[in-house]
Amino acid sequence: MADTEQAVVEQAADAPAGEVQNVELEQVAEGMVPATEENLDILLDIHMPITVNMGRTVVPFRQLLQMGPGSVLQLDKAVGQPAEIYVQDIRFATGDIVVVDGCYAVRIKDILSREEIEAQAEEAQG
Repeated sequence: MADTEQAVVEQAADAPAGEVQNVELEQVAEGMVPATEENLDILLDIHMPITVNMGRTVVPFRQLLQMGPGSVLQLDKAVGQPAEIYVQDIRFATGDIVVVDGCYAVRIKDILSREEIEAQAEEAQG
């Protein structure tokens, strides 16, 4: 093993050294990049994952194993209570579950304030 290590060290010593160049970096304050219309257009085309939470429940593992087709899980929200709408795992709004063209949909009822959303994001980061 020592012979292998010595061979690697000798090969590294024989290798030509790369040219070293000094780089001068400009000091830029945070937020100094101007938002151009083109930059905003790129951001506006980003697709965001949205999750709608109709309710939750907790069941013992034994009960979970006994479930099959036709089993019913009762959720913790009553009919008519608003569902929670999440954007990238951050609660963003609440809304009512509706049906549109045979598919479930959500009618937005209330959007959280910027402060509430930022507080959740900070909590999620730890």
